[in-house]
Amino acid sequence: MQDPIQSTHIPRMNSFRGNVTTKTVQGKNPNSLFTPHHSLLTLPPMPATNETESMRSALRRYFGHDSFRPLQEEIITASLSGDDVFALLPTGGGKSLCYQLPAILEDGLTVVVSPLIALMKDQVDGLEANGIRATYLNSSLNKTEARKRYAKLFAGEYTILYVAPERLMLSGFLDDLKQWNVTRFAVDEAHCISEWGHDFRPEYRQLSNLRRLFPELPFMALTATATERVRDDILAQLQLKNAKTFVASFNRPNLDYCVETKQAVFQQILRYIQSKPFESGIVYCYSRKATETLADKLRQSGVEALPYHAGMTPLKRAENQEAFIRDEIKVICATIAFGMGIDKPNVRYVIHQDLPKNIEGYYQETGRAGRDGLPSDCILFFSPGDVAKQLQFISDKSNPKERDVATTQLRQMVHYAESSECRRKVLMGYFSEDWPHESCSNCDNCRNPKQCFDGTLPAQKFMSCIFRVNQASGFGVGINHIVDVLLGSKNEKVLKWGHDRLSTYNIGQEYRRPEWQAFGRELIRNGYIEQLTEKHSILELTSKGKSALRERSPITLTQPSISKKSTQPRRSSDTGGIDCNEALFATLRTLRKELAAEQGVPPYIVFSDVTLREMARDFPIDADQMSDISGVGMAKLEKYGNVFIEAITEFLDANPDAGIDDLQPSV
Repeated sequence: MQDPIQSTHIPRMNSFRGNVTTKTVQGKNPNSLFTPHHSLLTLPPMPATNETESMRSALRRYFGHDSFRPLQEEIITASLSGDDVFALLPTGGGKSLCYQLPAILEDGLTVVVSPLIALMKDQVDGLEANGIRATYLNSSLNKTEARKRYAKLFAGEYTILYVAPERLMLSGFLDDLKQWNVTRFAVDEAHCISEWGHDFRPEYRQLSNLRRLFPELPFMALTATATERVRDDILAQLQLKNAKTFVASFNRPNLDYCVETKQAVFQQILRYIQSKPFESGIVYCYSRKATETLADKLRQSGVEALPYHAGMTPLKRAENQEAFIRDEIKVICATIAFGMGIDKPNVRYVIHQDLPKNIEGYYQETGRAGRDGLPSDCILFFSPGDVAKQLQFISDKSNPKERDVATTQLRQMVHYAESSECRRKVLMGYFSEDWPHESCSNCDNCRNPKQCFDGTLPAQKFMSCIFRVNQASGFGVGINHIVDVLLGSKNEKVLKWGHDRLSTYNIGQEYRRPEWQAFGRELIRNGYIEQLTEKHSILELTSKGKSALRERSPITLTQPSISKKSTQPRRSSDTGGIDCNEALFATLRTLRKELAAEQGVPPYIVFSDVTLREMARDFPIDADQMSDISGVGMAKLEKYGNVFIEAITEFLDANPDAGIDDLQPSV
């Protein structure tokens, strides 16, 4: 292996065709190869070969990876060719690399538009740790620091600039951009530009003016979640020209999806968290009060947890978020206000204590688990009471269109929760992607298929009750009222409307309320019943339902899941994770945290869990072996290599029998 410190040049390419220029920086003493320091690494020149080799060489040199993730290479190639690009990659799919690598390979400045002020510093810290000159401009900087960065921008000292859309569109800032040799714009979280997106930001609408001001520069729009309608809107709003479109699979193979019946939900959550004592996780709650209540109860039970919600002061939110990112606490209890600016790769689980409003938000929230590709869990606790609660919130909306959209989205979310289908099939189907396999083997429905039964009789009872209520009263009612009639309720409406005199009154005692509600929703999903959102969610029989009722057609229903399930931790050997020596992994994780604390950066900036697990599997004890570990690029090899090699050597000295035969499956 070539000594990485022999040269004193960092290469920059004027064009993708391989014309190399160099920028001289202060070199390092080869004898200090493994001494940690805080300067950027001095890298040797990269040979000008063909396009693919140049890309792969830069990938290895700066990021420590030998291969691209799906579609990354094609996206980077298109961008370097000067094309506009639209890229939809799932969370953890490597969107950032798609603009970072072109920025390295070409001279000039790549401007990244991001709404995530909290994430900008972490992104820049990560780039600098890899030997890449980057900066950000946002409201968190004082005037002195901002002036320093402006001066370096005018001097051409940066490769990548992160900026919020509000600042970008200021007239004075746009004038500055014209003097900074900008080579491309990358719009991250591009779904924010669409009113049809789940996280619309009005300030993003102004970005359409960029195309008029910089008509010749290539644009890149990137997002992790967007339906077809939102994709079309992004292309139109940003005025992308003949954009090369890349849509990766929405499948996250390392995520395990599970829906559990909500019973004693705190105890259910606590049991699971206690089974993962060293892992980080997010618990999403519906209300601000619920986040604080849950965090308090977890702390009283010995779990390091803090709340996060929009009602907290910005300073307190930032403190709690920072504590989570830096592994000072293990669990953050949050509303949906948390997460979009979180780049923490080792979140091992995402729990939803309450039912999310829509599938798109749920997919994005669960996507915060396992960004590093290691096995991670996504658990949703479901209760019909959550549905009723959300329907009440929806009914309070004054705009009829908003009510209809929210009700439809909620119905899709309930379908996901109650479906007996593969969870992946339902999620991917929402985004118009087919899941061609019969089983994913990585969700609760595929591991333990729900039992079906001949549900003709309960289906007949439920549909007959709808028919009798309509016939007797001349108006329709909702699902809860039908269940009241079937269970013989004596509530005010049942008695007032005379529904206690119907032939279907009190004929449903063989099932409990949650079971009847589940049957009703399944009949809706299967097209026997229609739920009219514009009429306060009243039920009507469809032609299919009327025919089945009249002809007594056989109907199969899913056996309701009402018993408590135990959430068991999974073994990585069952799910494609990285088996390693867990004792060494724990040692390296402690070392990583200490180094990160010294430098004031999150632990994952030093090395990811994937990198540490590979070290704890392969036991690298010299520079050549360490450089073969995924995620160890030239800069990190120089900065951290010696420290980790020493730790591994000491571990092996103290545990001479440690090795492949001593590997313990990770949990």
